[in-house]
Amino acid sequence: MRRRALLTAGICTLLALTGVGVAAATTFGPARPRMASVTPERIEPGAVAAGVLEAVTGGTIERAASRAFTYPGADYVKVHFAQLRLDPGDRVLISDATGTEQYAYTAADLQEHGNWSMSVSGDRAVVRVEKAGGDPLGIKSRLAGLGVTVDKVARGQTPAERRAALEAKARLPHLESICGRSNETENAACYKSSDPVAYANAKPVARILIDGVELCTAWRVGSQNRMLTNAHCLTSTREARGTEVWFNYECARCEGGATLRPTKVMGDQVLATDDILDYTLFSVRNFEVIQRFGYLQVDDRAPVRGEELYIPQHPRGAPTVITVQDNTERNGNCAVSNPSYDGYDTDTDMSYYCDTDGGSSGSPVISRRTNKVIALHHFGGCPNSGVRMDRIAADLRGLI
Repeated sequence: MRRRALLTAGICTLLALTGVGVAAATTFGPARPRMASVTPERIEPGAVAAGVLEAVTGGTIERAASRAFTYPGADYVKVHFAQLRLDPGDRVLISDATGTEQYAYTAADLQEHGNWSMSVSGDRAVVRVEKAGGDPLGIKSRLAGLGVTVDKVARGQTPAERRAALEAKARLPHLESICGRSNETENAACYKSSDPVAYANAKPVARILIDGVELCTAWRVGSQNRMLTNAHCLTSTREARGTEVWFNYECARCEGGATLRPTKVMGDQVLATDDILDYTLFSVRNFEVIQRFGYLQVDDRAPVRGEELYIPQHPRGAPTVITVQDNTERNGNCAVSNPSYDGYDTDTDMSYYCDTDGGSSGSPVISRRTNKVIALHHFGGCPNSGVRMDRIAADLRGLI
């Protein structure tokens, strides 16, 4: 089987779904070759930092005016409003540099999400205040002090910041969750023809952006409006409503290049969560726009040692990759190492040496035998491990 993945992914740029309109250059560089595994040590999970909070001074924008917020090299920009002084019917428009990606809000819409906008892809966000009508010279607006004030921005890391983060991780080999001689993850597009089932089952897997600066992975479970991730990523409705869920965020070609324009929705209600089994089940807003990406089904049985696996995921927030191979296994395929492995409690998990990384938390571990999800990935450390879905499914009967 081919070996490409992040090793040759090169540069991914954000591309509109029409195939035109490159929005920003976003580098997802070659995966770092790493040392052979060290003494196995379970790595306590946590959402991975993906961005930086930037304070904004003088960020007031009057009605009928606009302002651009630019952070060269960032792969997204997300705007926060300190004040929203608007008449009924006024709207705030946030768009990327080209206007291809745009979101419109009333003051009430923004307040519902803690005064945060949806992120726009690329390194520039343009904020425009659109007045509902009247006041053609803007005199009323000025006298009443109408407009909005931006006080901070969450933006993605620059390529230099991502390299620095990887270099810092390289100095801590015990934190490595890539097991064996080399990184076996490959861009999802590599499997479009050679393994169409695995490729299709990567479509319901989403990158989630939490509070503008942290990353995990989540996936649609069942045909209803249900998403599953780890409890160490989010646990409350407040957190869910501050979480963006990105579908279709993948490189257009196996060798890298442009990424497809992601489809983004906001999280909504947390329906169930458990710290020991490390899961959170939640819903999203605007469910109808992400239904076309399909869903995964649960395999609610005990896993079997040696059972082959694959894991669609967003390591470090990168476009979707899939782990199929494992060079530590005799046949070279990712597989169950220990079907009864301790997680936060005895025998809650199963272990494997399939490659994952920070940001992969919440990924579905899929059985090759059934093409259903048999575990919810949450720990690194070689072996890596996921909570068994037969344990989680017993908790979620009637909800999925």
